[in-house]
Amino acid sequence: MKVLVTGAAGFIGFYVARAYAAQGIEVVGLDNINDYYDINLKYERLEQTGINRFLIKKNVGTISSDKYPNYRFAKIDISDSDKLLKLFVEEQFTHVVHLAAQAGVRYSIENPYTYIQTNVVGFLNILEGCRHNNVQHLVYASSSSVYGNSKNIPFSEDQRVDCPISLYAATKKSNELMAYTYSHLYDIPVTGLRFFTVYGPWGRPDMAPMLFASAIHKGDPINVFNYGDMERDFTYVDDIVEGVMKIVPQTPSKIPKVEVYNIGNSKPIKLMDFIKGIEDALGKKAIKNYMPMQDGDVQVTYADSSKLERAIKYKPEKSLAKGISDFIKWFKEYKK
Repeated sequence: MKVLVTGAAGFIGFYVARAYAAQGIEVVGLDNINDYYDINLKYERLEQTGINRFLIKKNVGTISSDKYPNYRFAKIDISDSDKLLKLFVEEQFTHVVHLAAQAGVRYSIENPYTYIQTNVVGFLNILEGCRHNNVQHLVYASSSSVYGNSKNIPFSEDQRVDCPISLYAATKKSNELMAYTYSHLYDIPVTGLRFFTVYGPWGRPDMAPMLFASAIHKGDPINVFNYGDMERDFTYVDDIVEGVMKIVPQTPSKIPKVEVYNIGNSKPIKLMDFIKGIEDALGKKAIKNYMPMQDGDVQVTYADSSKLERAIKYKPEKSLAKGISDFIKWFKEYKK
């Protein structure tokens, strides 16, 4: 088994690449290390897996980990078809976990071309790499955002997802359609995972958990959108990684040809309760700046993950209280 993990300097990709490396499986991580948010956090994640940031900056090619002998990293943009397809030919991966994407709902309104180039053109390049190099299974990241403002709660995979309310969501829906087409035309097993509000240590600084923790820690106000009337299916990163790891190493005969699953905690949390959890863990009260709903945002996310539970016995274990406690413990150490 030889795995390509794209987005390996990103939040979830870092965890997945590290998990494979720790299991002794040969893995190559890939990322373009863009500046959508602080690149130092991305380099620090990579350093946790033994990848030297200075070698990356020297552009010396594929870099071997000094912590895991079975892990290597390549700085490549998935929208660069020549470099990406060359890597596929040279490495001959058996499995691909595609987690690289341009994330963020608000940023997609301000920078639409970036989303098409990375999330659509880049995904096409991944599909072409799988098509021409006998990849046994492609697992890719979709998003809960494909459900838009659906009133059918909880969200299930049987629902129609034809009304995305952000360009980011539209690109994720397009990924699902493209994956279906390539699976049908070229007999590639593909599995999409619709992630629901992932949080935990090493999380993205543009997402609510890190934004809240950072502002409360410094005594700055936090923006509370829709005047606090929101719910999110917060899912701890360890539970997400467990689901990804279980879905990937299935034998080819047992892999559905094309499938999409929700992967979430299935326990939506009121935004104000989540904020209170962070306040309690930090021992500081938040200064709250109540604001209307952001363009492209949704009021509620709620995963029905029963389909994934039936497929791989997926069952999130981390409680919200424990998850926030572990996140804030890491946050305090990181800020030092």
